[in-house]
Amino acid sequence: MTGRESVAPAPPDVQRQAAVPSRRTRAAGLGLGARYALGLGGLGLLLALWWLGTEVLAPAGGMARRFAPGPTFVSLGELLSGSDLPHHILVSLRRIAVGLGLALAIGVPLGLAIGSWRRLEAAASPAMQFLRMISPLSWMPIAVMVFGVGDDPVYFLLAFAAVWPIVLNTAAGVQQLDPRWLQLAQSVAATRWETLRSVILPGVMGHILTGVRLAIGILWIVLVPCEMLGVSAGMGYFILDTRDRLAYSELMAMVLMIGVLGFLLDAGARALYRYWRGQ
Repeated sequence: MTGRESVAPAPPDVQRQAAVPSRRTRAAGLGLGARYALGLGGLGLLLALWWLGTEVLAPAGGMARRFAPGPTFVSLGELLSGSDLPHHILVSLRRIAVGLGLALAIGVPLGLAIGSWRRLEAAASPAMQFLRMISPLSWMPIAVMVFGVGDDPVYFLLAFAAVWPIVLNTAAGVQQLDPRWLQLAQSVAATRWETLRSVILPGVMGHILTGVRLAIGILWIVLVPCEMLGVSAGMGYFILDTRDRLAYSELMAMVLMIGVLGFLLDAGARALYRYWRGQ
């Protein structure tokens, strides 16, 4: 940058205004209260089906009755108040944070590079498509042999699972940037770093957040089997422990807790995306 010239920031208001639906569109949709009511109705229906399948339709003395809602909620209350379940939850959330952080540290720069250079995209695309179609769980034995037991193989598997949606969405965001923004940066003699900081990153942030939301969903699915890799804490470890102790109501309570936490993580990612878009 020369003299007193400064890079005009990318116009996020334009993106936000384009993303905000019109009043007519909002009026045609459901109100907030109606959406909440329908959502609660769907959850109530799911709970009713769970109760029917495990208490009403299940034969007396059958295995299914051990996973009924009544014992499950009793065990869940006991676990949250008087056991080490909060410790297992915090350990799992820490692994999610580390895995997502590694995926962001690798995926965002790689996505920016792939989206900026067509030749790099052409060279990297086949290899990326090949690698991302390999299930992260298939790397479990190799990860244990290379990294040993403990957190390191879990971090590797989580990062491997989460990096692909971040790379692909970041690259797509770069390719969809308005070329006039880049021309404006060039016209004021902006350096590459200033262009990246003031134009490219604000322009692709919505795509990055979309990739983060997809990555969180993948991480949450992969986490539990990954935590069965010789670790001594975590939700996956706790599920194996309840199975070995034949504590079926506690096992179902842990499954329920995994669903609740995953729902909250996804809701947080959606709220962050809406905040960025200004909706």
